[in-house]
Amino acid sequence: MKKYSNQGSKDTRSGFGAGMTELGQKNENVVALCADLIGSLKFDDFKKNHPERFFQIGIAEANMIGIAAGLTIGGKIPFTGTFANFSTGRVYDQIRQSVAYSDKNVKICASHAGLTLGEDGATHQILEDIGLMKMLPGMTVINTCDYNQTKAATIALAAHHGPAYLRFGRPVVPNFTPADEPFVIGKAILLNEGTDVTIIATGHLVWEALEAAEALETKGISAEVINIHTIKPLDEEAILKSVKKTGCVVTAEEHNIIGGLGESVSRTLVQHHLVPQEFVAVNDSFGESGTPEQLMEKYGLNSVAIVEKATKAISRK
Repeated sequence: MKKYSNQGSKDTRSGFGAGMTELGQKNENVVALCADLIGSLKFDDFKKNHPERFFQIGIAEANMIGIAAGLTIGGKIPFTGTFANFSTGRVYDQIRQSVAYSDKNVKICASHAGLTLGEDGATHQILEDIGLMKMLPGMTVINTCDYNQTKAATIALAAHHGPAYLRFGRPVVPNFTPADEPFVIGKAILLNEGTDVTIIATGHLVWEALEAAEALETKGISAEVINIHTIKPLDEEAILKSVKKTGCVVTAEEHNIIGGLGESVSRTLVQHHLVPQEFVAVNDSFGESGTPEQLMEKYGLNSVAIVEKATKAISRK
């Protein structure tokens, strides 16, 4: 069961910073744009090593998206960086018109997503960003689970042509995926094989899903765990292969229950192979101020909640 273990906790945003540092060295077309949050987005090394390719836009996120779209015309690969709330909700019109509709090769990179932003509270804890971005035609949506995967995803996006949204977080979380694990956009990763229930998780909930699988094992329940790092395009083949074996599914995400991973999985099941599904997500509400741990517990985004939902899904078979 212990195929994946915590190699030492790190924040996912530092994985983004490490990926940008490597891209700066390897790809001269990569440029970075920031909305006055260099330290928060871990852009420090990129700015220091490639000042001619770093643009401090200031607190003007709409301008940042427009400039990024323009830079693609000259063959540059712009990575924009700010908090998830300001990366999506504040600039949705610019993303829709100048990036998605125009099919520009812009990488919209968003830190401090979800409840784990913590004490800054509901105004900054965007829980609807995955829904906003996945609804845009042609937009790739990625939500990574740890430091290593965030670094790998950042590097992979530079080679991927087309608009993309990369979502990661603020807090220190377990770093458990192998540093050399290939990151293939649109391909889920099977973390644990099981026969009784499928747990499909994304972002910070992937580690919680692995913890839940261990807890379920002590109850004699065999859980299959799948890491969905790419929410769009969704790996329907991996999902269907698993649920045809287990007969039920739990989806787990640090996002609103409306518009997130769970709904994408539901659509797949309704179209191809209907089985009982339970959801671990924020139940149509805003967040509030508190520590990440307090908020994840209060809103039911942890391994305990996943175990409860898995038991319920199995009972519905």
